[in-house]
Amino acid sequence: MSFCFNFDVPAQTTNPEEEPGVHLQHGQKDNAAKPIEDRTKPAEPAKEAEEHLPQSDPQFLLTDAVAETITIGSLPPLHFLNETVFEKTAAEREDREKILSRTAEQRSDLISGVYEGGLKVWECTYDLLELIEKDGETFGGKAVLDLGCGAGLLGILALKRGARQVHFQDYNSTVIEQLTVPNVILNCQEEDEVDSDEDKQGSGKGKVKEEDGCEKKVKDEEKDGISPPKKRAADLSQDPLLAKCRFFSGDWSTFLALLKKEDPQPKYDIIFTAETIYNTAYYPALHETLHKLLAPDGLVYLATKSHYFGVGGGLHLFETFVEQRGVFSLDHLWDGEDGLQRHVVVLRFKKPL
Repeated sequence: MSFCFNFDVPAQTTNPEEEPGVHLQHGQKDNAAKPIEDRTKPAEPAKEAEEHLPQSDPQFLLTDAVAETITIGSLPPLHFLNETVFEKTAAEREDREKILSRTAEQRSDLISGVYEGGLKVWECTYDLLELIEKDGETFGGKAVLDLGCGAGLLGILALKRGARQVHFQDYNSTVIEQLTVPNVILNCQEEDEVDSDEDKQGSGKGKVKEEDGCEKKVKDEEKDGISPPKKRAADLSQDPLLAKCRFFSGDWSTFLALLKKEDPQPKYDIIFTAETIYNTAYYPALHETLHKLLAPDGLVYLATKSHYFGVGGGLHLFETFVEQRGVFSLDHLWDGEDGLQRHVVVLRFKKPL
């Protein structure tokens, strides 16, 4: 897997005032550092949040779908649309935001304020999945939010391991409609019928490749566009797993405002967020969303890289921001040492003194 971002961002996003953060990452202290929000470029205009209801006939979403399956240790298999095939069929998909054509034309993994990278499964998602497998979390009866969900693998895992409800949020409506919802549907089908003994044992024809200890399998029939799940999709409108899910798009500030209108307002026992702290301009909205949506004894699991070159964010700057706000404690659960360093951390509310 690639470890670099290909960003299309304004030149002002990274400026000389952000350089102290780069040095701080390497252990040099800057006691005169300003608060993070005072030295970041303002975020783009708000993107209004909306809720997306799965279509009554979800079969359309899986037309010509080619799925991959990832298995990590004892975790249940997770199915998701093949990224390469998804990109090649972009012109055939509904895309109100026009992000599929723009990302293809600009060959960019991110267009700031337009497309926030949700069509890719980033490396840190796999790090968090591996940590969950190691810790044996089952999510029984818990409310879970997959924030900045993209393909939705973290939320799908919680769904398959007993979560009471799972909400998915991504910046782009196209990501939710064309990727997240179809991926959830694929996994609901697997729970119903695809989990045969042959699948459990990984037998039968297919292509298997190992990436960072994760086994990914693409079945021959899926490569031909004749995926067995596609034949069963019409029955999913009343699927009990799908009924536990809600799907939202929009930026974090308007997403939070939308949920605050509900009575009671949702609170989450677990919030997952991976590769979402690449831009310091988004830290205030992210922090406020976590603050208002996390249950009193809840946990935020954040998977991230040390630094995002070309954008300026990273773990040290976010840790500094969190410390300045004084709402959460932050603890490291896993720190990778190879290549561009990656981390998994947990945030929880600070206890009153």
